Amino acid sequence: MIKVLGICGSPRTGNSQYLLENALESAKSVGQDIEVEYDSIRGKKISGCVGCQACEKDGNCVIKDDYQELLLKWIEADVILYSVPVYHMGMPAQLKAFLDRLGNSLFGRYAKNFAPEASTIPRSLKVIGAIAQGAHLFSGQEHTITDLINHALIMGCVPVTGDLWEAYIGAGGWTYNEIGRDAIEQQVEQGKTDSLAAIKASCTLAKRAVEMAMILKKGGLAEQEYLKNDPAYTPFINRINEKRS
Repeated sequence: MIKVLGICGSPRTGNSQYLLENALESAKSVGQDIEVEYDSIRGKKISGCVGCQACEKDGNCVIKDDYQELLLKWIEADVILYSVPVYHMGMPAQLKAFLDRLGNSLFGRYAKNFAPEASTIPRSLKVIGAIAQGAHLFSGQEHTITDLINHALIMGCVPVTGDLWEAYIGAGGWTYNEIGRDAIEQQVEQGKTDSLAAIKASCTLAKRAVEMAMILKKGGLAEQEYLKNDPAYTPFINRINEKRS
């Protein structure tokens, strides 16, 4: 079983959701043993990290809001697909707040696996893909995708991209300065090249992410006796053996 979690980083329904839904359909097409789930920051209350470091003890954040539910889904997944609109050349604040708290709390969640002087964020080897769309052609899509790639690396995960020529570092799209929530969908129906490219990039990104997760799982199962010697791989080993919590 490969579990794919799609996280829409938009506080509203619309273009980011549309691209992500297409990506998740592509992920499902890879094989029979693929489970996909859609989630969104829309309607969620996720406060920013206050840097209190309380989570370093056991991974539990002192702020009680909608962060915890999304955290558990993130931990369980083999593949994370982010689809975000560009706000001020970057991702929306709600998603950034989630990522800030995620890194700190996972450090604490697995701290007991390490000697105090060697504590680190584990190498969970999730596969992460990024989709970003904005109103304009050059409005921060690549910056936003790069931020999510950096997030993947920090979290000990594996960033992937779709296929050229449509996708270099992720999937990017723009709405020709149209602000409608269904702008990209309408432009796809109209046959506009850029929107069709954004759909294709999102779909190949999801396909390659699932394929990479399959490769990592099989490789991890084959080499788990070696990997068990390093506590950094504990969450990965547990996950591929379906001990996901």
